[in-house]
Amino acid sequence: MESHLEADQKDNLVRVQAQKSKYAGAIRIAARVISYVFHPLFIPVYLGWLVLKTDSYLFGSFNDRQKFMLLASFGVMYIMFPLVSVLLMKALGFISSIHLRTQKDRIIPYVVCMIWYWWMWYVTSNRPDDVPKDAIILSLAIFLASIGGLMANIRMKVSMHAIAAGVMAAFVMLLGLSQDVNFGIYITLSILLAGVTCTARLIDGNHTTKEIYWGLFIGIFSVVMSSKFA
Repeated sequence: MESHLEADQKDNLVRVQAQKSKYAGAIRIAARVISYVFHPLFIPVYLGWLVLKTDSYLFGSFNDRQKFMLLASFGVMYIMFPLVSVLLMKALGFISSIHLRTQKDRIIPYVVCMIWYWWMWYVTSNRPDDVPKDAIILSLAIFLASIGGLMANIRMKVSMHAIAAGVMAAFVMLLGLSQDVNFGIYITLSILLAGVTCTARLIDGNHTTKEIYWGLFIGIFSVVMSSKFA
């Protein structure tokens, strides 16, 4: 079994046994592709696109330009800023890898992303006349999920993919319960994709089942709490 050096909580180098996947190479490649396609950075934009494309009453007053600007703001705040931040951290030596393979590497990115996510929620929540409530709930859920991920990171390398998958499945279900539009196919698809994403992380040998389950719980719980307080 392969091993590598990692820094523990006291900054001492310790040798850690790498998790070896028991699956064939082709399956692991497929799992890795799924992990990239459904990366936590992309999930909020997918959800924003889904809501816009359903033509629900939530965005009935939005013209095409307003819809594009809202989706673009999601892309900037949830993809570009966090990605650029992580790349800068790697260039400055604050983290050892952009893949954030260790708990220590994840601390600063969590904190920085929390700032971006908080700002997105702050902006949307202060525009209740322009931004539908469900978009505000989503932005708050993402912010709460980042807090939950940071807290859980103290004890384990909780799966960020699972957190995002939990947010996705719970939020789509919330949309289905709050609208007259038939969301059955979207709810089914979101649950299926959440399961596929979490399974991919296990196949690729990145996380334990405990880390996956806790990630799902944090994501789902964040949506439930945001629906209560947004």
